[in-house]
Amino acid sequence: MDAEAAKLIGAGLACSALIGAGIGIGNIFGSFLQGALRNPAAADKERGFVYIGFALAEATGLFGLLIALLLLFR
Repeated sequence: MDAEAAKLIGAGLACSALIGAGIGIGNIFGSFLQGALRNPAAADKERGFVYIGFALAEATGLFGLLIALLLLFR
């Protein structure tokens, strides 16, 4: 296998972290919306935890994208 081909395959596999980030973000906000509709009084207290969960899930995707870009352009 050519080194260039291996680099492109590795970058594609590193982008699979974006799939997990998308699923995680959808799960976080879907669960929050379900909980907020069941108990609107508690929604304001949980909003900070939702933003922390969003940031952590998004950071995972961004790290995968960073690795892919490093593999492609290095």
